[in-house]
Amino acid sequence: LAGSIRDDGPLPDTQMDLIKAQEEYGELLKGADTILMLSTMLHSIGVGNMTPAGVKMVCVDINPAVVTKLSDRGSVESVGVVTDVGLFLSLLVAQLDKLTSPYQVATVV
Repeated sequence: LAGSIRDDGPLPDTQMDLIKAQEEYGELLKGADTILMLSTMLHSIGVGNMTPAGVKMVCVDINPAVVTKLSDRGSVESVGVVTDVGLFLSLLVAQLDKLTSPYQVATVV
């Protein structure tokens, strides 16, 4: 997580050297084919600007302006979802559980 001049006492493990933070973001983005951006406007837009073409991005935020800003960068690979992130994650987990659970065959009596 990169810090900002505006941070009031950053979270633990926050990288306050922004040049180093950008390098670390770049390393994390190498080889990514999909990026899920959750409710962090400045980080989502920053990562979106660093992401090469062809990488799918999903931006989830309750604020429509955040989703619009990411879409406006011109990426056809980005999808915006305006909703509560907690709700989105609970529904995502439920769907992933369905995809990874073995199918149950109904027994006809």
